Amino acid sequence: MKKVLLAYSGGLDTSCILTWIKTEYDAEIVAYCADVGQEEDFEALKAKALKCGAVECIVDDLKAEFAAEYIFPAVKAGTVYEKEYLLGTSLARPCIAKGMVEAALRNDCDAIAHGATGKGNDQVRFELAVKALAPHLSVLAPWRIWPYEGRTDLFDYAEAHGIELPITKEKPYSMDANLMHISYEGGILEDPWLEPPQDMFLWTRSPEEAPDTPEYVEIEVQAGSPVAVNGTRMSPLAVVETLNELGAMHGIGRVDIVENRYIGIKSRGVYETPGVTILYKAHQAIESLTQDKEVAHLKEGFAAKLAELIYNGYWFAPETKILLNAIEDTQGMVTGTAKIKLYKGNATLVGRKAPASLYSTSLSSFESMSSASEFSPADSGGFININGLRLSTWSKVNESIEKGIHATA
Repeated sequence: MKKVLLAYSGGLDTSCILTWIKTEYDAEIVAYCADVGQEEDFEALKAKALKCGAVECIVDDLKAEFAAEYIFPAVKAGTVYEKEYLLGTSLARPCIAKGMVEAALRNDCDAIAHGATGKGNDQVRFELAVKALAPHLSVLAPWRIWPYEGRTDLFDYAEAHGIELPITKEKPYSMDANLMHISYEGGILEDPWLEPPQDMFLWTRSPEEAPDTPEYVEIEVQAGSPVAVNGTRMSPLAVVETLNELGAMHGIGRVDIVENRYIGIKSRGVYETPGVTILYKAHQAIESLTQDKEVAHLKEGFAAKLAELIYNGYWFAPETKILLNAIEDTQGMVTGTAKIKLYKGNATLVGRKAPASLYSTSLSSFESMSSASEFSPADSGGFININGLRLSTWSKVNESIEKGIHATA
């Protein structure tokens, strides 16, 4: 390896990795940071990378791409991993990996390095993306080969090499932020019985301290994509940013889960996902009005499989593309407006409307049981008889068999 592009965050791990690679391999290091909405001092990050030995530090603004090409497809699909995780980190990784590969090719790098640990999901996500996009590039994963056991060792390494420390030994949990969410794991969070400290949360207000008056927000969806908030049309990036601000103020989007990593280890993760939590609720509401029953149920299966693929790092795999295309085909009529009430940590759907709504008051109302041209209540008897035929047959046969067994006994 002569020139290595390193995914660089300016944190403890990647700062130590930068110095270590330069020392061990005598290679040029190009530090790479993707701006996916983490809101940090990128000039300070560049300065730190150069101080640690990088020949260059690239900062790519990928926020708009992240919102339009990763977050919005996930919202359309309704992907949720293990019932609660909205995949904020999992979606950001392929966006970052694509930016890394493109930067590596532009800068004639022959390898890519990352700071993901040997026990986590990110090593899989980054490396599968590289294999799909540029398989000729080598991948260097220091956590799998260097002699250091954990972050305590890295504190010592950083102090010995004059590397500035972004975290302290008293607060050693790992944090990852982007436009979609902030995740916290490790350190003091590794005991699943302990409640996360309130001062850990950097984005959302606690529900107890959220406003005492609810706020209503209307989200307009067009062909599955959110296009306006409270009547103002916006880009995907602006939609997410606007709802992040509203959701955070009302304490929306906090979850605390123990999830199953791809490699088989259970991990506790605490997440803040304010804006996209609201988007999921709004999109689901419009789908409930406009989507055919069988299509909706089929799409649920697609969403579950897609969530698993995204979580496990297969964004650029052919099966993921097939599922994304299939889901896109379900979104043509998903147009309408959802009204969400934000209050004390809850985003509650309170209204929805759609020009192509399949909901019919005349068909569903309990106030009128009279016959209609499309449907007559009398038809229900025949419907029940036909669908119950197999149950009646099964019951009679089993009853006969059981009687025979008892008679023999």
